[in-house]
Amino acid sequence: MEISKTKLDKAGESLAKEKWKDDAEYIIFDDIVDEYRKLHLEPLTKVMLKLQEWLSEFERSYYIAQRLKRKPQIIRKLKRFSVRLSQLQDIGGCRIIFESNDDIDDFITLMSSKLIKGRYFSIERIVDYREKGRDDSGYRAVHIIAEKDKTKLEIQIRSRIQHYWAESIERTSVVYGYYLKELEGNEVVLDYFKVTSNIFHEIESKRRPTNEQIKELDELRTCSEKIIRDSDKRNIFDSFVNEAFIKAMISRESSLKGNFQNWMIVFNWNTGAFNYWEVIPRNSEAAIRKYADYEKKWKANEGYEVVMIGSSDVSTIRQTHSHYFGIETYDKILEDFGASVVGFSKRNIIDSDSRQILDKLHRHDNWGTNKCSLGTLKNHYCAGLLAFEESMDVLEKMGLVVSYGLKGPVSLNIKKKVEIESFI
Repeated sequence: MEISKTKLDKAGESLAKEKWKDDAEYIIFDDIVDEYRKLHLEPLTKVMLKLQEWLSEFERSYYIAQRLKRKPQIIRKLKRFSVRLSQLQDIGGCRIIFESNDDIDDFITLMSSKLIKGRYFSIERIVDYREKGRDDSGYRAVHIIAEKDKTKLEIQIRSRIQHYWAESIERTSVVYGYYLKELEGNEVVLDYFKVTSNIFHEIESKRRPTNEQIKELDELRTCSEKIIRDSDKRNIFDSFVNEAFIKAMISRESSLKGNFQNWMIVFNWNTGAFNYWEVIPRNSEAAIRKYADYEKKWKANEGYEVVMIGSSDVSTIRQTHSHYFGIETYDKILEDFGASVVGFSKRNIIDSDSRQILDKLHRHDNWGTNKCSLGTLKNHYCAGLLAFEESMDVLEKMGLVVSYGLKGPVSLNIKKKVEIESFI
């Protein structure tokens, strides 16, 4: 379906300004936006698969996934920037996460050399936010605007520390109720994340943060935490996100044909838990119809988030969209300097089931000779964990948990107290 730029921009403007004659006209505008999003899916998937091909020969650690921009995000961006819908260049986006800035630079060099040799897609513009950070938020990444089949797409590349910061501000925004990356909310909270970003940048640049920066961060954290807690109307500071859904998705993926799948995920920020997931068709028309139906059923203004993610390995969604999986308890939503530095480097090493086991043993003071029976740990302290045995195996191999016999009691390794507490 061909959509004229005039009709497209009128639909975007009308939805952003909430101006339509009647329900029938609203449906027309809404359908135009859905149709426009659909046009991005096929070229986006082509670019994603080509990037994966190049990454396979890059021989560096990475995570990659694609997504179509959610409709509430599109409307909010149109309102915030007063731009036309046809001008948005990030409706289709791909995210790559590397270990370091050096990896990012090397991959951009590799990608540029590949594009010289072939006509896979073109690079229109590269915007590097890593040195100074974007706006006043502190956001850091490299954004590449690419074009494929006359469609603008965004390739977003972050280091792991930049991604850790970005995911932290995402989930804090949900608890707080303000879009912090869009500079909403109390200036104290915004300053906390700006200072955190600056400190992380110093560390990435192999420079030691000053004592003044560290002191400022800890003072801002104390003030910000009170502000955010006072605004927590959903009582989700104490919610727990487990990984039952992602494990079920991995199991489902193993039964599917093909090396790439689109996934629809519904996350409920009222409870901090997944509501639903489904594999959806690769066909762009069927996929976008599903996406639109889900967004109407699970409304953003009621605390739900519907996202369509494309990946050839669904387990990597833990990293590319870690704000769904990386929160064991919301009481540590903000971190002091020490926790922040340990956090971004440690928390992705073990899964949340393993961290919950450590947390339960820690809370019951099961160190050294103060042992806990395996049955009590599994059936009472950690009831409901789907991968209890696998997680225990990981913790024992890492030397964090000591097991006394095949089915004997267990305890935390007192010699690794500092490392264990960094995980929880």
